[in-house]
Amino acid sequence: MPTDIAVVTDSTAYLPVELVERHRLVVVPLKVVLRGRPLDDGTEATPTQLVDALRQRRIVTTSRPAPETFAETYRELAEKGATGIVSIHISGELSGTYEAALLAARDAEVPVRVVDSRTLGMGMGFAVLTAAEAAADGATVEEAAVAAEKRAYATAGLFYVDTLEYLRRGGRIGAAAAFMGTALAVKPLLHVSDGLLAPLEKVRTSARAISRLEELAVERAGAGPVDIAVHHLASAERAEALAGRLRERLPGLGELYVSEVGAVIGAHAGPGLLAVVVSPR
Repeated sequence: MPTDIAVVTDSTAYLPVELVERHRLVVVPLKVVLRGRPLDDGTEATPTQLVDALRQRRIVTTSRPAPETFAETYRELAEKGATGIVSIHISGELSGTYEAALLAARDAEVPVRVVDSRTLGMGMGFAVLTAAEAAADGATVEEAAVAAEKRAYATAGLFYVDTLEYLRRGGRIGAAAAFMGTALAVKPLLHVSDGLLAPLEKVRTSARAISRLEELAVERAGAGPVDIAVHHLASAERAEALAGRLRERLPGLGELYVSEVGAVIGAHAGPGLLAVVVSPR
């Protein structure tokens, strides 16, 4: 490792593989249960498997990593020479992953600073990259963690879903419960607010909703330096088209990543998901 500060995250960051390898990140997978089998998100459980299960109306459940999994991860990193660890995870309002990491950190052999990103996807991923870059520049564990928190809290996550049904089934819509009733007849736009998915706007057609998602992303980005991620589930063409339009419209664009979400987030969002993460530098 180029520094002695290790950076850990979980599979719901959906970081491109090349970034994980370049920054020597450690990714702890959440679990998804498909056809009664617990599988690792991102490796054993694929988006294609998930979409097939959802379309067949099979029950899909998800779960956090066990504290023991984090404990083993931290122990292995210490044995490899890490003198400190920054561990950055999906919002504690959406998953017990942050809590599991906290439990493991208490008995770790080296200092572990656990960060609740208060978000998900590349909203968390950009914070992870910020921590890794800070560590590579010689930051302490605390300095890298604070840098990650600042990046995460300044980042906006905007989501379009074809239906709220999957979020309703999984109990993950939080304040978006206000959409129920007539909600399932509209195309909802959501955002991350206080660590939860909350309603933002209701739009009558998918075309208008995606157009509005684009406008909101442009508004949030402004003219300043900004990184963007576009996530999708079973909507690669729409995601690439949206990314292309954003490239043309954002004068301060730095990095732009397009990636398909894995089974854990996909199980709650459903096929057709489009999301834009706007992360000021």
